[in-house]
Amino acid sequence: MDNLGDIRLFVEAAALGSLSAAGRKLDLSPAAASARLVRLEAALGVQLFERTTRSLRLTDEGRTYLAHSQHALQTLDDAHAALHAGREIVSGKLRVSATSDFGRNVIRRWLDAFNVQHPDVSIALVLSDSLSHLLQDDIDLAIRFGVPADSTMIAKRMAPNHRVLCASPTYLDAHGIPEDIASLAQHRFVLLSSAAGVANEWHFRRDAEIMTFSAPVAQSRETNDGAVAREWTLEGHGIAMKSIWDIGPDLKAGRLALVLPEWRGPDAPVHALFQRRQFMAPRVRALLDFLAVRFADDAKEFEPYFCN
Repeated sequence: MDNLGDIRLFVEAAALGSLSAAGRKLDLSPAAASARLVRLEAALGVQLFERTTRSLRLTDEGRTYLAHSQHALQTLDDAHAALHAGREIVSGKLRVSATSDFGRNVIRRWLDAFNVQHPDVSIALVLSDSLSHLLQDDIDLAIRFGVPADSTMIAKRMAPNHRVLCASPTYLDAHGIPEDIASLAQHRFVLLSSAAGVANEWHFRRDAEIMTFSAPVAQSRETNDGAVAREWTLEGHGIAMKSIWDIGPDLKAGRLALVLPEWRGPDAPVHALFQRRQFMAPRVRALLDFLAVRFADDAKEFEPYFCN
């Protein structure tokens, strides 16, 4: 236990690929982080990393030690969680991740209500349409549409969700209402983009009929932020493919209208993602239970869309 802090630094450095980044995360200066790693390697009598000014790569010994270190630290974290669970104390830092649009308009308000019930919990809300930050930022719970194929986190289904085409009445008045999938080619669009490219390939289903449409990028606005995409759609810049959960209030208020409502995109149920641990921290369990109730209550408002 004397070098537990050094081991945590080693594990963080391996995860982040940077000793300085691991040091910042643990509130250590670059010099202190380097000294700790040197001390750990001296105690073990092996070199854990091959280090250059630009890279940090695990040695064979480092990979072996990392696997055991991760297991040992997880066991300690689980033990702490088990002690808290036994006392039913809902407190501590709770790091929550949500997509940009849904996080700003829904999850933020729900977290406010959760905090009223559990005032000893300190909340950090991270908004991102990407999943790349979940592990390195120590996210406790993430809310996402669908289940990431490459995620190692546990996914719990929270609510149904459909992706639908929508546009503002202003846009439809100016450009006309599309009559079928083919007529979409004459319209402008608001598209989401990411490191993987622009999400302009849309698949639609109507009963047993399936169609695909590629939104022309040249006639589109692009953004990597879901909230900006929704704002542009509200302002009449084009047609967008959005989650019912993102635009439900806008549909009810008449700010947006469904386009080709008989066609819909692939179902992408809302999931809560969390780390695979033997013991779940009471604050995470409390938030999961709270969100399950809120999703169930609010889903009743969207039942007409889920049943179509």
